[in-house]
Amino acid sequence: MPSDKPLKGKVAWITGGGSGIGLAGAIELARAGAHVAISGRSAETLKKAEKELKSAGSAEAISLDVADQKDVAKAAEALHKRHGRIDILVNSAGVNLPKRNFRNVSVDGWNQIVAINLSGMFYCCHAVLPGMRSRKDGLIINIASWAGRYASTLTGPGYNATKRAVIALTESLNLEECASGIRATSILPGEVATPILEKRPVPPSPEERARMLQAEDLGRTIAFIAALPPRVCINELMITPTWNRFILGGLEPAPG
Repeated sequence: MPSDKPLKGKVAWITGGGSGIGLAGAIELARAGAHVAISGRSAETLKKAEKELKSAGSAEAISLDVADQKDVAKAAEALHKRHGRIDILVNSAGVNLPKRNFRNVSVDGWNQIVAINLSGMFYCCHAVLPGMRSRKDGLIINIASWAGRYASTLTGPGYNATKRAVIALTESLNLEECASGIRATSILPGEVATPILEKRPVPPSPEERARMLQAEDLGRTIAFIAALPPRVCINELMITPTWNRFILGGLEPAPG
């Protein structure tokens, strides 16, 4: 009979774990028995999230900006010292900006998107891979986007480019590390009702958000992937709301 705690004894690290997809994934992994460490930039958000997460299971929070490579390395080292391992990495930290299109994005804005969405993800992967290689086991889940497969003017060039790069980074992990027992998954969600929607030039209405994917839908998806046996690798998973406005149309912003 399958265990109701399939991840008991595992240690998971979730970046961007203070809210949205990251927190939802952390909750589901904790419920499945893993010890979960969440990281994020906002100490206040993390404190609130940690309290919620501890009601689901064993957890801790780490204040961290994934764009800072040295801090990422220190965080990974500290987790290894405390727990002896990091079995699961979920790269959920991500950002977009209201001024995101070629007509209005700044160089600083572009650099921020790349630093968090792509470089930060690489830093975290780089930090956990040596331990995973030594154990011949490990799972990395990278949150990409529908925009990583199908570019949109709504999401802008920085987000489109970095999320497409996330897919390529994940493919590279599987190409190079599968012989070490390491597997990686890109999750490509369509619209999800999370706080990042507030960064859109025109944030969606409550009625529109209700028809989108919810963070808990992604949380359950993350837990499903994590609970699969080590012989199984979900290379890429695309998940969208049934009411998929990227197909239905009406998501392109007005010029200006």
